[in-house]
Amino acid sequence: MRLPFASIALGAAIALAAPLASLRAETPAAITAAVAAPTRTAANKQRDIYRHPAETLAFFGITPGQTVVEYSPGGGWYTEILAPLFRDKGLLYAAQAPGKSYDALTAKFAADPATYGKVKLVAWPAEGLIPDGSVDTLLTFRNIHNMVMNGTGEASFKRFFAMLKPGGVLGIEDHRLPEGRDSALEKTSGYLKRSTIISLARQAGFVLEAESEINANPRDSADWPNGVWTLPPTYQLGDVDRAKYAAIGESDRMTLRFRKPKR
Repeated sequence: MRLPFASIALGAAIALAAPLASLRAETPAAITAAVAAPTRTAANKQRDIYRHPAETLAFFGITPGQTVVEYSPGGGWYTEILAPLFRDKGLLYAAQAPGKSYDALTAKFAADPATYGKVKLVAWPAEGLIPDGSVDTLLTFRNIHNMVMNGTGEASFKRFFAMLKPGGVLGIEDHRLPEGRDSALEKTSGYLKRSTIISLARQAGFVLEAESEINANPRDSADWPNGVWTLPPTYQLGDVDRAKYAAIGESDRMTLRFRKPKR
């Protein structure tokens, strides 16, 4: 018997909702509280529907009491969540290359010492500033494509590996380029192939432990006029087809968890 379309759609919605509900139930209360922190900016909170911070941090195994490095926080989108999460227990490093973003983070932290006073802002590559073998988890969000574009990937992954404790986690989220596309696009589009990130990580000694579709967006075809920056939040084309790109939402992203072997 053929089921009505509405019944099929309802069944699909329930099937999709179940694993999400389960995932949210497993999110530690400390992460949920940090995502809800009143110190977060309103503009950043509005992007939670695309960035799924609670689920992403839970997937990476983040817990208070760890020593965590956030590599290249940029404007501090995730730092606004991580700072309150580690304010009372643990240690958070914000590792940023010197320049405009470093200066902006310095000002942001100084303006709210109650939230950011215990965050250690260090200049990347942070040699001598973050002891080797001292970090439980290193997180980097939407940054590996920059390494590939500027040729610093291999060196950066080696630093990641050195800083982490044996058994430590490297958590990566980045814009996904379909594997069948021309690899030359990785130098211009802001998108990366999954295989490129895995190769960089394995060359440094990491093992891929798990991956998640938490940050997937099937509406993103990854073939836009100005690369990933065509989509929100950048809207590099300005008002040209803005409604179209707003309806697509932020990029399709892979979320990968690597581990440094204990031996």
